[in-house]
Amino acid sequence: MSNRSRILLLLGLLILASLVSLLVGQHDISPATIVRSMGRSLADLGVDMSSGDDVVLWKIRLPRILAAVVVGAALSVAGTAYQGMFRNPLVSPDILGVSAGAGLGAVLAIYLDFSVRVTQLFAFSGGLLAVTLVCAVAWCARTRSLILALVLSGVAVGSLFASGISLIKILSDPHSQLSSITFWLLGGLNTIGADDVLGALPWITLALAPLVLLRWRMNLLSFEDDEARAMGVDVTRTRIAFIVAATLMTSAVVAISGVIGWVGLVVPHMARFLTGPDFRILLPVSMLSGALFLVVTDTAARTVAPVEIPLGILTAFIGVPFFLVLLVRGGDRR
Repeated sequence: MSNRSRILLLLGLLILASLVSLLVGQHDISPATIVRSMGRSLADLGVDMSSGDDVVLWKIRLPRILAAVVVGAALSVAGTAYQGMFRNPLVSPDILGVSAGAGLGAVLAIYLDFSVRVTQLFAFSGGLLAVTLVCAVAWCARTRSLILALVLSGVAVGSLFASGISLIKILSDPHSQLSSITFWLLGGLNTIGADDVLGALPWITLALAPLVLLRWRMNLLSFEDDEARAMGVDVTRTRIAFIVAATLMTSAVVAISGVIGWVGLVVPHMARFLTGPDFRILLPVSMLSGALFLVVTDTAARTVAPVEIPLGILTAFIGVPFFLVLLVRGGDRR
């Protein structure tokens, strides 16, 4: 199967999964209702908000599916970039402390009783702060390997921020704040509206631009640094550009969805099985695969049990066994 056929197949599966997700849930909607409601919208007749089906469709299901597509695609692209930069399929966007930083920012905002918008801003700022601190420490470290310094700094800073989260959880009100903090850290799309997704899209687009424009250089980063430099690539600047872009993208989606782990680890590796390591084709395949993965997972999260399961729990159930299999098979090999 050609790469173009793979992309078209993934796009078709994504559309099919989105249509199924529109139909099923605690409140099922018939296909006829969807066609009628969308027909009215396309004909500019407006949406009948007195109808429960239309309210569920336009205010809940469609924004949630859009959020799943955007968050899944962004986390997968960020994971693909990190794995390419570090030449290791076992790394993910969490490696530089992005999730821990975003989590600390959001938890602090919840503890201070700030609004949802301010909580998202705190989460976004926390993710960027964590990676800035990691890069500063790695830059000052006296080591020959920048990659090793970044990984070790990420582990240390991530642990520090995680300790801060634990401290705030202990200090928070167990009857109100603690439950909100816990559910945010577990991740989910149940509170995301269309405005949240539209607010994150400019940051995601800004971060995606250098990954698309410089995607051919990612292939050169798969070589040893000396070989890449011999081919005319400024390894340090290119790697920093990719790190900033991937971090910005991760922070933007974590700010609206909470911490949804393992997507940036599992999906890029599955995409690599389909296409190989060529970043030029791996990037769009990872993007579509991540969107498809999160749409399917989110649909399962709200349909398999009477109570909605936090999305981060389901992705962990899938990601942890996958990670262990990779580790046993020797994940340090491309």
